[in-house]
Amino acid sequence: MEYTQLGRTGLKVSRIVLGTMNFGPTTTEADSHTIMDSALDAGVNFFDTANTYGGPGERGLTEAIVGKWLAKGGGRRDKVVLATKVYGAVHNEDGPVWPNHDKLSAYGIRRAVEASLKRLGTDHIDLYQFHHIDRHTPADEIWQAVDTLIQQGKILYAGSSNFPGWKIAQMNEAATRRNSLGLVSEQCLYNLFERRSELEVIPAAQEYGLGVIPWSPLHGGLLGGLLRKEREGSLSARYAGHGASVLAEPGVRERIAAYEDLLDKHGLEPGEVALAWLLTRPGVTGPIVGPRTAEQLDSALRAAELTLDEELLTALDELFPPVGEAPESYAW
Repeated sequence: MEYTQLGRTGLKVSRIVLGTMNFGPTTTEADSHTIMDSALDAGVNFFDTANTYGGPGERGLTEAIVGKWLAKGGGRRDKVVLATKVYGAVHNEDGPVWPNHDKLSAYGIRRAVEASLKRLGTDHIDLYQFHHIDRHTPADEIWQAVDTLIQQGKILYAGSSNFPGWKIAQMNEAATRRNSLGLVSEQCLYNLFERRSELEVIPAAQEYGLGVIPWSPLHGGLLGGLLRKEREGSLSARYAGHGASVLAEPGVRERIAAYEDLLDKHGLEPGEVALAWLLTRPGVTGPIVGPRTAEQLDSALRAAELTLDEELLTALDELFPPVGEAPESYAW
């Protein structure tokens, strides 16, 4: 496993990030623990979760599953760079969300971090990420809360997720005024099929020294051999619905068919190439993989060892062309 520093920090993380969204809703606790053990054995040291993961009525369950795995000892907590998120409310959906039980007010952040620490069974979170922008809370208030948590040793770094480029700039300029470190990572939707983050999000992240952590690297299974699985009848119901809606868009089925044909000629697996492609992109720390099974984890690990030649990279750009640069893409 290769390692890189997370953005401008000295923190070393694996170039494959283990996502845990499926732990609980689709993957049992026992299987989740097996996957985490296998990932750690393979050298994956960057684990990502969120306070709201767990499924309807079970938000927080995923953090609890990760916490029980960490509690098994064996140096697990010391080996893992643990990331979670704050923004959404955690409740059992048996009533309305109370005011201040979500978003990024100082009150909400303090409440959320204490709950996450309890579920995770740890005394600190290595990377605490804002899951979405809060349009109603000033940046200075957010950094006041974060700086306090850092001083208390409850979190080490702060990151963002789903932030536009202007918000990355705003937040880090506010942090600079406070002599704070600011955001060190951005977790964004980014893959071969969905490249809009290349316009402004990734350039902003690079300018401010944030590591880019792409989520949905296979675009919900679209880039993971969807048409082949469709022909073989091995497509899960979960992805059949998602894939059908995306494939129905004009020209998409033809492009995905060409993508799968291209990789078949090279003897390569579509999902592994999609992950390997992200590892070639400027500013990318590592994609988040969310395996439901041990086999899916193995596939992701193979992708980390895959080298794509220039001819194949050019062919991929022709199938999934970049959206361009800002502002040239929408101005003269």
